[in-house]
Amino acid sequence: MPKVLREKNISQQREAFRQGIVFDKKFGQHILSNPLIIKSIIDKAAIKSTDVVLEIGSGTGNLTVKLRMGSELEKRVMGTPICAVLMFQKEFADTLMAQPGDKNYSRLSVNAQLLAKVDKLMNVGKNNFTPPPKVESCVKGLTRLLFSRKNRTLSAIFKLTSNLKLINENYKVYCSHNNIPIPDNFNIKEKVDDILTMHKVAEMRSRTMDADDFIRVLTAFNKEGIHFFSEK
Repeated sequence: MPKVLREKNISQQREAFRQGIVFDKKFGQHILSNPLIIKSIIDKAAIKSTDVVLEIGSGTGNLTVKLRMGSELEKRVMGTPICAVLMFQKEFADTLMAQPGDKNYSRLSVNAQLLAKVDKLMNVGKNNFTPPPKVESCVKGLTRLLFSRKNRTLSAIFKLTSNLKLINENYKVYCSHNNIPIPDNFNIKEKVDDILTMHKVAEMRSRTMDADDFIRVLTAFNKEGIHFFSEK
């Protein structure tokens, strides 16, 4: 570690001790102390004045002060968050975004990307914490899929141009890997409509669907060679 950073960390630890705060690494107590990183996290979260914010693990309140949160959370808050900005150990964060073929692609990757759009917001070096941990960190943004589409039916959601484009690209990859010829008159929109209609889910709304409903829809598409993942 460079001398300047080492002296900075020692100074931060002394200041914390002077204020009666002692951090213990064995309990995972690593406090984010870089104000520039804190500001960047808030900026990337794109928080509006009307939003309800739940901060997990406030520590010494460095982020809380910048958020200007009240001393207590109101009793009535939104039951399911639309967006979450979370900091993870970098290896774990990489697994969340891993794509098929990546060495760290796993069940976690599939489950995370099935339910949310996962974006990498920024890396956070270990020297931005007091005391510094042994690992690097990464901030991820997770935005709910389906639920963020207001209260549309599945038919309306799947007809969105961006969704049809992704589905079409993935279907072509699937067919290529399995040596399945694609007819010249193939239309992905018609195929999607046929699947939704056949399984009587076209008029269902995502907000009223339970876990079994989602699995049923996913299975129906998978049987037809349609899978949901992004190469980005």
